Amino acid sequence: MSGQQYNRYGGDTTCFEIQADSGETVIIDAGSGIRRLGKLLVQKRIKTCYLLLTHTHWDHILGLPFFHPLLYSGTTVHIQNRTFGGLTTKQVVDRILRMPFFPVELKDFNADIRFDSSLNNCFSIGSLDIEMIPTSHSPDSMGYRFTENGRTFVFLTDNELGYAHGQSKTFEEYILFAKDADVLFHDAEYTDDEYLNKTGWGHSRLSDVLELSAKAKVGQLGLIHINQDRTDDQVDGMVDQCRRFFSDNCLSTTCYAVPAEFEIFL
Repeated sequence: MSGQQYNRYGGDTTCFEIQADSGETVIIDAGSGIRRLGKLLVQKRIKTCYLLLTHTHWDHILGLPFFHPLLYSGTTVHIQNRTFGGLTTKQVVDRILRMPFFPVELKDFNADIRFDSSLNNCFSIGSLDIEMIPTSHSPDSMGYRFTENGRTFVFLTDNELGYAHGQSKTFEEYILFAKDADVLFHDAEYTDDEYLNKTGWGHSRLSDVLELSAKAKVGQLGLIHINQDRTDDQVDGMVDQCRRFFSDNCLSTTCYAVPAEFEIFL
């Protein structure tokens, strides 16, 4: 969304950058935010990056055709290759990068684009050790746990904690996955009142996210995948609710909503 009431948190869809201590650039999802990120990577002359996808719903891949590093020879883009609804990542990208959807096909980009099947399950990218977990959403959707130098970042978007989808893990398994994380970013699409009419839609209500954070004893909670119609002031109200919850329960966890531009350094 755009407009004065959305200035603080922005309106881009999911895309996050992680900078490893060893120098690698890792990107989570290719939502509309990847357009600005790509321009920044070109300015910084970063020649290699790694793209991991949580899933391939439009809001998580629609920015990929506009990712500037794809235009330049001498650039290598490693894309996690796995299956989504029976299609490999390469097949998904092939389908969206062609007429009538887009005028440039995958083969026409100048970058060295490598679809890498080794970036699955438990793997490493430079100094980052990475684990995956199926999320409570669409088939083949995944969350990630990044560990580096004893610090941990957990990323769980599009994860409905209050409803079991086909591939869902139990609440206890998500607690274990997020256990003692220094930072947890979690889908916070709905207030509790909104969720009454949205059960089964693939996103979490705030009270479930708070319960997960408390039981996993995370250090920081970042609210992501905010409802597209939620104004900055309404987002701040959700953050205030989280802070009151942690204070009332004598927990030291800090909470914030994640703005559109956000870099992660472990």
